Amino acid sequence: MIERCPICGGWHQFYNHNPVCSWVDAGSQAGSADQTIIDEWETVPIPPTPELKSVVADPETSTLLILDMETTICNNPRCLASIIKIKQLMNKARQYGMLVVYSLTHNGNPTDIAVELSPTPNDPIVKSYVDKFYKTNLNRILQEHGIKTVLVTGYAANGAVLHTATAAAFRGYKVIVPVDGMSANNPYAEQYTAWHMLNSPGTRSRATLTKVNLIRIR
Repeated sequence: MIERCPICGGWHQFYNHNPVCSWVDAGSQAGSADQTIIDEWETVPIPPTPELKSVVADPETSTLLILDMETTICNNPRCLASIIKIKQLMNKARQYGMLVVYSLTHNGNPTDIAVELSPTPNDPIVKSYVDKFYKTNLNRILQEHGIKTVLVTGYAANGAVLHTATAAAFRGYKVIVPVDGMSANNPYAEQYTAWHMLNSPGTRSRATLTKVNLIRIR
């Protein structure tokens, strides 16, 4: 049975707890001193599938973040497939008057944003590297609107989504990530991002995974 260690947070097949929290495989020790995670790469068990939760977002205190959905980089099948999901959530957010905030890559322009997700003249747009709080006024925008919860979508899952969601959690915001509204060039990056949000010490107490059709706005 694969179990989660309550001390170190890792997933392991066999548990042998001692003061340093060692996990071992049956009939062996943790491995020789010169082994690294690279040596163990093919044998690390995949964590259990996380549960997607139904969520309710208050449009007065929540915001939808649409991150780096630029045609110059959102040009692979997984990102293109996410556009319709983000659009569904964007339309619902606008219907209820929820704040929608966009981001651009450090060299992007508003005209690069996928036309299906085009911002309105009143939508804030910030421009930065993967952490959209970094050297931008994003936090001030959220504070001025009384935001407590951020719904994070966009590209790439392991770039702007992961780092901006983590930065939001560090600042005390609740973080909702619809997994069908984030994408990467390969599925492993999406899988890692989902795992990180629920297991990292910086995010696990503030993050919820969901999908677009499980989000209610009211």
